[in-house]
Amino acid sequence: MPETISSAREQLTTHVARFRAEGIDAEPVVFGDHRQAEAVLLPYATFELLLDVAEDIAIAERIRERLAADTGNRTSLAEVASELGIDLESL
Repeated sequence: MPETISSAREQLTTHVARFRAEGIDAEPVVFGDHRQAEAVLLPYATFELLLDVAEDIAIAERIRERLAADTGNRTSLAEVASELGIDLESL
């Protein structure tokens, strides 16, 4: 059950001490007006992990989109250079 904002404020140092002691295993603190979930206080290590997971999900979605649109046709660097009139041997 979410805490009130007042309770979360009063217990802030206790919550932070628990986060230090328990690390990523610490339960987050959910709080808000009238005990309605509006915000979450969590260990920084958990926050970093969530950011990494969100990034992985976004990358996976891009990969799925690219694979779905992949025709299987490949163009070598030499072919592109030739089309652009670039002599790779002179570089």
